[in-house]
This record gives sequence, C-alpha cells and structure tokens, in this order.
Amino acid sequence: MRVAYPIEPPFNYVDDAGAVTGCDVELARYVLDQLDIGEVEFVETEFAQLLPGLARDDWQMTTGLFASPERQRVALFSRSIWALPDGLLVRKEDAQCLAGYRSLAVSGDLKLAVIRDQVQHVTALELGVTPGQFCVFETYADAVRAVEDGTVSAFASVARAHQGFLQTSSADGLAVVDVPLLERAPAYGCFAFALTANELRNRVDQVLNTFIGGTEHRKLMKAFGFADADVDRIL
Repeated sequence: MRVAYPIEPPFNYVDDAGAVTGCDVELARYVLDQLDIGEVEFVETEFAQLLPGLARDDWQMTTGLFASPERQRVALFSRSIWALPDGLLVRKEDAQCLAGYRSLAVSGDLKLAVIRDQVQHVTALELGVTPGQFCVFETYADAVRAVEDGTVSAFASVARAHQGFLQTSSADGLAVVDVPLLERAPAYGCFAFALTANELRNRVDQVLNTFIGGTEHRKLMKAFGFADADVDRIL
C-alpha cells in the first residue's frame, strides 16, 4: 500500500530522525493499521502530482487535500479529516499592510505565490487578484523562498500549514496573516483515492467515522497543534 504526501507541516513532513510524520500521516497510519492493510509506504511527491499519481496507480491513497468539485471529477474522497481557513505567509514588516486576498487585489501590483493546482489560486482569482499577480510554484519550500527574497509579497495556503512551518523552521522574519472568514470559509480536507477504489474509500470511511472526534483522535491532533475547536468543525 502506497500513500503519497507533499511536504507541508504539520500535515506531512520528515522529522529530525528522518521519519515521515504529521497529523495526516499518523491518521492514515492508524486507519490502515485498523484495516490490516499490511506494509504501508509513504511516498513524497509534489502537490501537483498527487491526483495524477492516483490515476496512474503510482499510489493508492493521498494525505489530505481539499475536495473541490473539479477534483471530485478525477478522484474519490473520504469523509472530512479537517476543516481549516486560509492564511498568507508574509514578511513581518508587511503583516500590517495585508489583510487577505482582497487587499492584494486592491494593490494591483503585489505578487502572490501559490502552489500549482491548490485551491487558493482559484479563491484569489474569484476575489479579484489578477492573473498577472500570481507566481506559481511546485513546492512549499520554493514559495517560502519567494516570500523571503521579495519575489512575492505573500504566499497563500492553509493558515495552519504556515503556522506549522514557522514552528518547525528557523525562519524568523516571516508571519502569518489570517484570511478573513468572509473571504474564505474553512474548507474541508479529505484523503483521496482513485476513481476505481470505491471499496478502499468506503473501508477507510468506516474507520474514520468511529475514530474522528473521539479521545484518541483529539490527542493525535493536539500533538500537531490542533485544538478541540478545530476537530469540532468536522463533526
């Protein structure tokens, strides 16, 4: 059994001992262990390759990503495993000048980093950020470097991913600006499967439905910085 993940702490990352971990990784481990799947291999990949890899059978499952209508046409999704708001990673000196996607749209000339195929690109477009303002990157690390060196003014992703990055890195000149909920409500993340893997998806959901929201699940999520209120959003 192969499970694909992109580097995006606290959801998926490699710790100092070289072990793959994160809240999505550990939840997937728990679920697949309950299903007695056997050996499970976690495969690091770029975000844009997660769904194409499912279609090619390079892997049979991915860690969490937003189940947008476009993605539901090419993959199956589990029940929700988290629901989280967006955030902008910015330089600290710019944190008071930016208040979300619309503040970037109003400026007209500020650049916004996004990861290829992530939903924040579409959200920003809908809120007025123009196509010429985007810089598209393949990896989280590349987008962070663009913020640090001033290539872009902000990097849009899940706020919790940015917070997790700052907690696990030595970067001290960056900050997270929360995207207002009126611009973007918390969106639901799910495990993804190939369109032909309905049986596997249903078995995973059976385990998730009995585990999510319980004491052990809350303990798992707390270890990666999630509060009970974060868990309550998906109940």
